[in-house]
Amino acid sequence: MEQPAPRDGPRTAPIEQCLAYDRYGPDVPSTPIILSVPHAGRHYPPGLSALARVRPSVLRRLEDRYADLLVDPLIAAGWSVLVARAPRAMMDLNRHECEIDPAMVSDLPRTHALQSSVKLRGGLGLVPRRLQGVGDLWLRPLPFVELERRIATIHRPYHAALTRLMHAAHAAHGHAILIDLHSMPSLPFAPDGEAGPMLVLGDRFGRSAAPRLGTLVGDIATARGFASAQNHPYAGDHLIERHGRPGAGFHALQIEIDRALYLDAALDEPGSGLPRVQALITVLAEALAQELPRANYAMAAE
Repeated sequence: MEQPAPRDGPRTAPIEQCLAYDRYGPDVPSTPIILSVPHAGRHYPPGLSALARVRPSVLRRLEDRYADLLVDPLIAAGWSVLVARAPRAMMDLNRHECEIDPAMVSDLPRTHALQSSVKLRGGLGLVPRRLQGVGDLWLRPLPFVELERRIATIHRPYHAALTRLMHAAHAAHGHAILIDLHSMPSLPFAPDGEAGPMLVLGDRFGRSAAPRLGTLVGDIATARGFASAQNHPYAGDHLIERHGRPGAGFHALQIEIDRALYLDAALDEPGSGLPRVQALITVLAEALAQELPRANYAMAAE
C-alpha cells in the first residue's frame, strides 16, 4: 500500500505517472537540470508483503525515506523531476539490470547475462535479497518471469524517461545535468573527532560529470553550514554511470544527504530540519543550472 507523504499542501500533479515513476515538469526542461529520486518509491503492491519473511517496516528500511520531499519546492516551481513510485524492495533503479543475485531467482536461465558488484555481494542487487542485521527478506526466490516483468515495467521505463529528459535538456540548452538525489545514514566521526559529512557528492571520480560541478556543490554546501565530502564513501553507482557522459555534454551527479537532517528522531517522518535541506537542494539546483553557460562563455571569450 502506498504511504502518502505528509506535507503542508498538495504536491503539483505529475505530468506523467506509471508503475515506475511520477514525472513532473514540461517535456522540454526549462533549465539544463533534471532531478531524479530513485529510492523514494513507497507504492507497495498488496501481494508484495505476502512474499516477504519480514515486516513491512523492515522493507521500508530500504527506502531513502521521504527524500522526494526535498525536491517539492522545485516541483512547485516547474523543474523537471522524476520520482520513483515502485519501492526499492521490488527493484533497485540504481543497479544494472544484469546485477542479479542467482539465488534470488528460482529458474534463472544459464545463458542469462550477470554482472557482479560489491553491493550485490552484500545483498543489495537489482532485487535486494537481504539486509545487514536482518538476513533474508523473502520467503522464496523470485520466478524469472516476475523478474523480467519488473525490469520491463519499472527499471527500463525509469531509465528511458531519464534519457528522454536528458536529451531534451541537451537539445534546448546545449548540455544537461542530472542530479540524482539520495539519503544516507549519519556518517561516523573522523579519528580526529571531526563530525562526518552531512552531504556526499558522487561523480564516479570525475567520470560522470565535469569536476567543477562537484566543486561548486561542495562550496555551496559548506557555505550554508553543511559539511561535505566527494566520492567517499559514496561515489555514485549505475544511474549516474549510465547517464553521465561529460565529454558529450551529459553530466550526472549523485547527492547523498544525511537523512537525520530532515527526518524526525525515529528517522520515520519529516522533521523540523526539512525546510533547511529543501532550501539547500533548491540553491544547488539553481547554481548548477547557471554554471556551465558561464564557463562556456568565458572560454569562448578567451
